[in-house]
Amino acid sequence: MTILKRRTLITMLLMGLIFVSCSNDDDEELLGNWIRKSSFDGPARSSATSFVIGSYAYVATGYTGDEYLKDLWAYNSDGDYWEQKADFTGIARSSASGFELDGNGYMGLGYDGTNRLKDFYQYNPDTNIWTQKADFAGSARYSAVGFQVGGKAYFGTGYDGNFLKDFYQYEAGSDSWTQVNGFSGNKRRNASVFTIDDKAYLVAGINNGMYQVDFWMFDPSTDTWTKKRDIDQDDDDDESYNDDYVIVRSNASAFSMNGLGYLACGESSKTIWEYNPSTDVWEEKTALEGSGRTDAIGFSINERGFVLLGRSGSSYYDDVWEFKPQDEQNDDDN
Repeated sequence: MTILKRRTLITMLLMGLIFVSCSNDDDEELLGNWIRKSSFDGPARSSATSFVIGSYAYVATGYTGDEYLKDLWAYNSDGDYWEQKADFTGIARSSASGFELDGNGYMGLGYDGTNRLKDFYQYNPDTNIWTQKADFAGSARYSAVGFQVGGKAYFGTGYDGNFLKDFYQYEAGSDSWTQVNGFSGNKRRNASVFTIDDKAYLVAGINNGMYQVDFWMFDPSTDTWTKKRDIDQDDDDDESYNDDYVIVRSNASAFSMNGLGYLACGESSKTIWEYNPSTDVWEEKTALEGSGRTDAIGFSINERGFVLLGRSGSSYYDDVWEFKPQDEQNDDDN
C-alpha cells in the first residue's frame, strides 16, 4: 500500500470515529430544562428551611457565611415574587427542619453556631404569627429530615454529637411528640426526603465521612419502612437496572411532582436524578443550569419543582430555578 493510500485510509477511519463519537453523544443527551425564576429577596444563604402551604413556599433561617438568620420569606409561585413575613421568633439558626401540617408551617431543631437545638414552632400564614410549641422529644440536633405524609408529620435522623436514625411523630391536636418505628438502615445526617402517593422516601446522607447508599420507603398507614434498591448497587441479573448510577451524596435537595421523585445537587454537584416508584429505577436528567451547590433547598408547589439558595465553598447563592423534567434543555430561555 502506498503512503498516500495509507494516509487516506487513516483519515477515513478517524473521521468515522469522530462521527460515531458525535452520534453517541447525541444519543446520550439528557431530558429536562431549568428556568431561572425571580431571585430570592433575602440575603444569599445555605442550610435554610422550607415548607409549602397552598401555592406559597416559605423559606426561613439559614447561614450567610458570617451570620445565622431568622427571617422568613414567602414565594408566590403564581406571580413569581417574594414577600417578607414575620421573623422566626426562635434563635437564629441553620440546618433546622420543617414541614406543613393542617395548613400551618412548623420548624425546629438546628444549630445556632454554638448549640444544637430542639425547640419547635408553628407558623400561621393567615395571622403571620409564630407560636412556640412543645420541644422536640428527641435529642437536640441539626441536619435532620422533616416531612409530612398521609396527614402525619415527622422529624428524624440528624446529628446530636452522634449520627442518628430515630424518628418521632408530631401530633398537633395534643401538641405532643411520640417516638415511632425507625428504619433498619444506617444512621446519618443531611439525608433527603421526598413524598409520593402518601409514602415518604428517605435517601442519601452521610455517616462518619461515608456517603450512605441505602434507600427506604416509609408507609405512615402501617408505620413501616421498606428497603428499596441501593442507589449505587450493581445488579447484573436485572437488565432494567442501570449499574452506572452515581447518585451517592449528602446535603442534597429533594422534591416530587407528577408521581416521580427528584434528588438534586449536594456537595457542589449540579446533577439531578428522577426516581420512578413503579420500577424502583432512577434516571439522570439535565443538570442544574446554575452553579453546582450544596446545602440548597428543594420543594414542589402544585406539581412544579424548584431548587434554590445553597453554597459552593465560600460562595453563597440567592438564585431560584424551576425544573421542567419533560422539556428539552434550552440555552436561550435564561
